[in-house]
Amino acid sequence: MAEMTQTPIIERFVLGPYETNCYTVTEPEHPACWIVDAGMGPAGMIERINEQSLKVEAIVLTHAHVDHIAGLDEVASAFPDAPVYLHPSEHAWLNDPMLNLSAAAGAPISCATGVTHALEDGMTLELLGRHWKILHTPGHSPGGVTIDLQTDDDSEQRVAFVGDTLFAGSIGRSDFPTSDEAMLHESIRRRLYTLDDSTAALPGHGPPTSIGHEKATNPFVRG
Repeated sequence: MAEMTQTPIIERFVLGPYETNCYTVTEPEHPACWIVDAGMGPAGMIERINEQSLKVEAIVLTHAHVDHIAGLDEVASAFPDAPVYLHPSEHAWLNDPMLNLSAAAGAPISCATGVTHALEDGMTLELLGRHWKILHTPGHSPGGVTIDLQTDDDSEQRVAFVGDTLFAGSIGRSDFPTSDEAMLHESIRRRLYTLDDSTAALPGHGPPTSIGHEKATNPFVRG
């Protein structure tokens, strides 16, 4: 677990054999949070939320590959009132081991937890007065999304959860049956690289980076 930013407060939990980054998002001195993705073995994340007596207002999934949903049932059981958000292209993936790639990994996973709300491109989610815009960023998977903090305050850190679309010095895989390499590159160029250069890009794996740094240096997709 590591604290990523101060306002909002974002904590990262690296979960499971794929070292998936899962996050909690809250505000100073407020008793509510979001969970972004639910990787395998989320007990430590659940314990941390309970230690802080936080109410989970939403479980937001950047996409539904196995490494991002393997802990969903455990998280949903711990916080049964929390709605689950996922892009409609991947609703069926939660209980389809072929689509969520768990069958190919040799350990099929089918989630009993269902989706409560669809994440649609351009919609806005609100957490404790802050607004986060949903950007549909397909390519790694058809329903991949980015969750982008909306702020006009130059003193605040701009933040975007980019899932497995963009990494520090790399990009998401596009060799899965439901992936699309051209679409992935388009999502990065047209959706992510148009964000402010100062935006912290918090990926589904590996260390954080920034949009400006990746535009200038990413060897796979240059700005």
